[in-house]
Amino acid sequence: MAFARLITCVLGVYSMFLLWAIAQERLSVPFQRIDGSGADKFKSPLFMGTCQSILSSLSALIYIIIRRKSTDTLAQSLGLEHKDKETQVTLNGAAVNGQANGKHHLEKPNTRYSTRSLLLRYLQCSAFITSAAPFGFAALSYISYPAMVLGKSCKLVPVMIMNVLLYRRRFAPHKYLVVFMVTTGITLFMYFGSDGKKGKYTSNNNGQTPYANVIGITYLLINLALDGAINSTQDEIFTRHKVSGQQMMFWINFFCTLITSILSVLPLPYIPVIHPSNDGKSELIGALTFVRNHPSIITPLAQFAFTGALGQLFIFETLQHFGSLTLVTITLTRKLFTMLLSVIVYNHKLTSGQWSGAAVVFAGISVEAWVKRRDVHAKRVIQEKEKAKIKSL
Repeated sequence: MAFARLITCVLGVYSMFLLWAIAQERLSVPFQRIDGSGADKFKSPLFMGTCQSILSSLSALIYIIIRRKSTDTLAQSLGLEHKDKETQVTLNGAAVNGQANGKHHLEKPNTRYSTRSLLLRYLQCSAFITSAAPFGFAALSYISYPAMVLGKSCKLVPVMIMNVLLYRRRFAPHKYLVVFMVTTGITLFMYFGSDGKKGKYTSNNNGQTPYANVIGITYLLINLALDGAINSTQDEIFTRHKVSGQQMMFWINFFCTLITSILSVLPLPYIPVIHPSNDGKSELIGALTFVRNHPSIITPLAQFAFTGALGQLFIFETLQHFGSLTLVTITLTRKLFTMLLSVIVYNHKLTSGQWSGAAVVFAGISVEAWVKRRDVHAKRVIQEKEKAKIKSL
């Protein structure tokens, strides 16, 4: 069952985000004006994020309502209240009664399922997500696109580091091996790529000086650190608060919508990275004006939001059952498989170094799959032995 769920999640993430990437690439190129007088680029990432987060929160809410049990309250369905709350209250009450009977030991109140703490964690994740994207986008103004992809390919490292630093979490030894193999393999693939040396996407003139490269790398490191904080915080929420992936998806996207909507309607001054525009207008007005003057953007924008929302359902399902490291492994290898698909479709040539990098990545994935299958088999053997003991009694 666990293996089938993992395969379903992998296929869902791959298919949805392949279509999402196509829409994102289309949104990054100029759109023709309605009067045919020229073309303009869409420069409203907050508006794009708002469209996706609204649809993502709605899709998660629909999923929750469909899977909701008739005995569950709305608060329980949304993960704000747990069914074992009554048991906790009873236990706390027993502790108080024990003190009244002469026992002076009083347990600390259980804040494990604190609604306030949970919502603050969701808000923290949403703030990280809203902040991470502008830094990644700003880095492209100073470093080349291949350098950006190369840095993002090492995302497994900050995820593991943030898990260790923020939440003192430890991983099985094979996890460190998988992280090393996947990161090394993708690095080799990017480094030895003939396209990566020339690059379809190149940096601007600012990115040619060492000082500009330092700025670009700094922005990229901030983006990676925020990504690591996002994934490690999501792991902490799952571990501490016992919510489902769809519940987390709803609340994080709900808060993302609030944050991006507020930022979009405010006439913010020039803020490096966060709000680079200095025209004094709100981003929402600029985005709606662009859509009115460039109606051809509607289709890719809808595709971007729709596939992103469905893809998030698979992402949070993966997070809930397999953790952030497995998820990051899937998303990173998706980039590799996309490149391999491009090789097949467009008959590109791979260097021997690229094939070596691909082999290292596949070996890392094989290690992860083998360990998971071994663990599932071991659990099954233990369960069968326990059943046999019960029958013999």
